[in-house]
Amino acid sequence: MVDRLEQSKSLACEARLSILNWLADPEAYFSHQTSGNPAEIGVCVSLIAERLEMAQPTVSRHLELLRHANFVTATKIGRWSFFQRNEAAISEYKAWINEHL
Repeated sequence: MVDRLEQSKSLACEARLSILNWLADPEAYFSHQTSGNPAEIGVCVSLIAERLEMAQPTVSRHLELLRHANFVTATKIGRWSFFQRNEAAISEYKAWINEHL
């Protein structure tokens, strides 16, 4: 079972909320990705770091927390990691919040 407290904690950060918002419409925010369509393969960590104006290790940590909360998935292509929202998990979390608040 997913730890709802950990999921809630993962959302307690403006940077992580921004990442989730951008990944909801990756073509609008990351259309300049040259390694593939961001809606199909996800968004490269380096582009997210660039948009956040943060160092890549910091962004990788934010993404790891979101991945641990099951809000994003990661796909490795070569040496690069690409991230997408996990819409099913986000919907389940929203339903849980609506049920318990």
